[in-house]
Amino acid sequence: MTEITERDEADKAAGEQPSAAGSVALTSGATPPPANGTPSEPEPPEGSVTEEAAVAVAVAEPDEPPARAFGEAPVVVVEPLLPQRIRRSSDALRFLATLAVLAGVVLLALIAKQTLNGLEQDVTDGTSRAPDLLIGVAGFLAGAAVLIVPAAFAVERVFHRDGVRVAEGLIAAIIGMLGSFVLGEWLAVAGPDDLRVLLTGNRTGVEPINTLLTSVVAYITAVRLSRRPTWRGLMWMAVALDVFALFTAAEATVLGVFVTYLVGLAVGYATLYVVGSPNPRPPGGTVVTALRRLGFVPAKAQRIADDAQGSRRYAVLMTDDRRLDVTVLDRDRQVAGVLYRLWRRIRLNSETRRRAIRSLRAELEREALMAYAAQAAGVRTPRLVGTSEIGTEAALLAYEHLGTRQLADVPDDELTDELLVKIWKQVELLQANRLAHRRLTGDSIHVDDDGEVVLMDARSGEIAAGDLLLRLDVAQLLTYLSLRVGPERSVASAARVIPKQALAGALPLLQRIALTRGTRAEVGRDKQLLPELREHILALTTQVQVEEVRLERFQPRMLVTIIASALAAYFLLSQLSRVNLVQVIATAKWGWGGVALGAAMLSYVAAALMLRGFVPERLPLGRTVLAQFAGSFVKLVAPAAVSGVAINSRYLQKRGIAPGLAVASVGASQLVGLGCHIVLLLLFGYITGSKAAPSLSPSRGLVIVLLSAAVLVLIVLAVPQLRRMLAARVRPLFSGVMPRLLDVLQSPRKIIEGLSGTLLLTFAFVVCLDACVRAFGESLSFTAVAIVFLAGNAIGSAAPTPGGLGAVEASLSLGLTLSGLPGTVATSAVLLFRLLTFWLPVLPGWASFAWLQRHEAL
Repeated sequence: MTEITERDEADKAAGEQPSAAGSVALTSGATPPPANGTPSEPEPPEGSVTEEAAVAVAVAEPDEPPARAFGEAPVVVVEPLLPQRIRRSSDALRFLATLAVLAGVVLLALIAKQTLNGLEQDVTDGTSRAPDLLIGVAGFLAGAAVLIVPAAFAVERVFHRDGVRVAEGLIAAIIGMLGSFVLGEWLAVAGPDDLRVLLTGNRTGVEPINTLLTSVVAYITAVRLSRRPTWRGLMWMAVALDVFALFTAAEATVLGVFVTYLVGLAVGYATLYVVGSPNPRPPGGTVVTALRRLGFVPAKAQRIADDAQGSRRYAVLMTDDRRLDVTVLDRDRQVAGVLYRLWRRIRLNSETRRRAIRSLRAELEREALMAYAAQAAGVRTPRLVGTSEIGTEAALLAYEHLGTRQLADVPDDELTDELLVKIWKQVELLQANRLAHRRLTGDSIHVDDDGEVVLMDARSGEIAAGDLLLRLDVAQLLTYLSLRVGPERSVASAARVIPKQALAGALPLLQRIALTRGTRAEVGRDKQLLPELREHILALTTQVQVEEVRLERFQPRMLVTIIASALAAYFLLSQLSRVNLVQVIATAKWGWGGVALGAAMLSYVAAALMLRGFVPERLPLGRTVLAQFAGSFVKLVAPAAVSGVAINSRYLQKRGIAPGLAVASVGASQLVGLGCHIVLLLLFGYITGSKAAPSLSPSRGLVIVLLSAAVLVLIVLAVPQLRRMLAARVRPLFSGVMPRLLDVLQSPRKIIEGLSGTLLLTFAFVVCLDACVRAFGESLSFTAVAIVFLAGNAIGSAAPTPGGLGAVEASLSLGLTLSGLPGTVATSAVLLFRLLTFWLPVLPGWASFAWLQRHEAL
């Protein structure tokens, strides 16, 4: 017998307002309460309900033994009402993955057009040779099957009272049909010609994206037909027959079928995510049932706040007044945050990575194993007393309840040195037993009522951990405690427990990338924290030698460089496709090509003179020229503005110049070079404007450029974030420039050498570009060529690609074209210029780099 009683009267008697949802108590196998009374309930366990509208449910199992059903009091479960439908992260992830595959298929098709056309011809020839009878039967069966099978499945689901699933499938089918129709019309009318030809075979009457097949695939996906093997086989057989019929009737192409399938798949997953799926998470009553099967006798269970990883938690009161803390792992939560984990897995070295996606069973076993290992090591942690799966969609772990509070909730003034030492002692036990916690933060370190430290949340941990993971734990805890009590106290407390070797081992791992997400965000707001922490560790471990550790496989900047380089390569190939190379080479005047080559080689001597002029110490001209050639090799993997600075600074240090003075000398040469670059750009622009107009006023284009530059400078200076970023970038490079310049100014010979090298460098490049233009039978004024080069070189120095690849070619080609050159000549001249100044010096640059390294000059 089940009785429903309102609790509003009890709430009012306690002086509280009734909740909007109304809390309800469902009891089974209990004596009905008086009409005007309220059943008494035990006090709720410690913790707080996550929502105000909570439901108290007393659970009795229908299949439990009679003695339990009638001899025990009902169990009251207090928890928020679980939503009937949820949006699964897995559906969103599948949708994004489908879009990525779709983009990859289209890109691959555009690149391998000839191969795809050959495959298309083979498929057409093969299907056309099928017997006419087979073609007719397949066409008839396909037309009927793709309609009958979905309809039959819908009828079967309706009879099983699962009409919602059918409705989801119909929504996906309608969206798929409309979306494929609109997308197909756009491709046929305004889409890229190459893609339209590949999708339609350049045949009239062929849909780029088959609307019927798209809607069928979207329907299959939305109704989750993959979980029904029989229906899945029938449906895919119908789809295969339909594809065969389309090929035999020449109404589809190979790429069109692939794109159609992927579009339908994407529509299906998008529909599932937007509409939502039935909530498979077991309610609290089912959790209590699983505890009973483990031999526990719960009296009351209350949902409390979820843990840091989003798992549900329950505080359970036993009939003998014992308490348990129960963690519920839901299967649908296993892919939460998977994109972030995938990014970390790709970016970090293999030893520090975690699996991006782990099954429910693996997650359960991992946390249980870590809990048992920590208990065996003597670490103060809640004792794991039971684990169990809850159906197929969840699992639970039951821990003994400990009255604790998070370290994050402990005020800073209560973080005594004694408490810090206790934290490190628990971590030292983990380290001694090769256990890595991997989440030593304020929410996983707790303090009990006696002031003892308890470590929680070991789900991310590792047993038999390697040295790197153990050192990462030390680095993470050092950083977190530094945020709370300062670097000095954090290091001092660690030094009282952790050996100096372990502290020194954490030193190279004090990188933001090595920390947890929350700690990383806080460190980002305090730029001086990690440097101060390193200084305090070095003060204690000066005699300990530690190897440098590289955690990142690559930096995001490298990813940007790769993408930009790919775009630049695409631009160069597209430009080359418009040039008749045979005709250009046959008509070129290669005497000017020799002049361009000589000017390109002269630029390396000029760069060496420029560097020598800003270094008071004596530098040999030969090796300095080789260092400039070595810089041309490094430009292949670094932006142009970075490679020269790095190579020259290293070269000067190897010559015995202190690192600070070496950087200052290179910075001085760069600063003077930048000033000369701007002055020459203004000078040539002024000359060009005065030639084009009867007056001596500058050209309109020059005025626009100057105004734009002024506005940009004002914006940078007005925005504090941009101003600080610029200052942070420039200050390390030019911090010692002025004293170094004063040293140089004391030697007139050095001033002449530096300025002449700077001017000669620009002159050599301008002559090289001008000779490249003349090599193809055209000419421009020297000032026009100079303006084009100076502007293009400035853009290339700012580009993130190696050597300004792509940006320089685009800007120079555009500048020469706007100056009056035909597009083919401008492109040919720029490609020859870049061949002589960027690609041709790579081989001698590599040889110079290797020679200088062998002779310890670099």
